Amino acid sequence: MAAALIWLIVGIVLMIAEVLSGDFVLVMLGAAALLTAGVDVLTGNPVIDVLVFAASSVGLIALARPALKRRFLAGSGVPTGTDALIGAHAVVVSTVDYQTGQVKIGGEVWSARAVHEQLPPMAPGTKVTVVEIAGATAVVDVMS
Repeated sequence: MAAALIWLIVGIVLMIAEVLSGDFVLVMLGAAALLTAGVDVLTGNPVIDVLVFAASSVGLIALARPALKRRFLAGSGVPTGTDALIGAHAVVVSTVDYQTGQVKIGGEVWSARAVHEQLPPMAPGTKVTVVEIAGATAVVDVMS
């Protein structure tokens, strides 16, 4: 029973240490240690404990870790910040040409410029689409 307690403590310590590393290695080793603690309660055999820890560590690191990393690093897929404004509809507030202008996007007034130099100036009230955000300037095109 003492070995199971040691495995349990090691597992918890490794999982806490994972908070500092964030690489999903220590949490896998911690989970393997917790599994080994459960096996030790059932068998009490240190040889089986070592085999279970080794096999579960390798299995978790080789199989579960890559899947978890992909899942967490992929993000939600929902654009945020200025990326969320691309494709948004806006209304011209002051005449927009290739140099200057202003548009209202979702209730906020943004500096704006036309996407192409060849576009004629867009008069106030014209509906436009945000093509890009360049710094603090919305690059817009006439809605089609």
